Amino acid sequence: MKIIVDADACPVKETIVKIAGKHQLPVIMVSSTEHLITTPGTEIVMVDNYSQSADIYIANHCQPGDIVVTQDYGLAAIVMARGANAINPFGNIYTDDNIDRLLMQRYLNQKARKAREKTSRTSPRTREDNNRFEFELNKLVKAIEK
Repeated sequence: MKIIVDADACPVKETIVKIAGKHQLPVIMVSSTEHLITTPGTEIVMVDNYSQSADIYIANHCQPGDIVVTQDYGLAAIVMARGANAINPFGNIYTDDNIDRLLMQRYLNQKARKAREKTSRTSPRTREDNNRFEFELNKLVKAIEK
């Protein structure tokens, strides 16, 4: 098992490294060349700056039992189909029960933006968000280790 991070906009890199260290898991941070990632204790993979390059790398390198940290519902669906687990930086674990709804919501939001309709914005990150992510990632790691 390893943790692979869609790292360009990931706000919980330090938490991931802390949890991975506790469980002696390797961490791979995947980032485009547009972002400088310097997270100690991780393997850093730089991909080109084309759209979806990080997602393609992650999808091609995840294995059953791995954990992928991403905010991208599409990537989550792909890695789940490959047998990996997916969690977002707010601690929400992607499941077969919620991924279809999330993908549909993403589609509807894209349609609304194209039609210049107003869509909801993400609220600023809170300490509770960080705590929830840490708790849920720990729980996920422990469940997979069993």
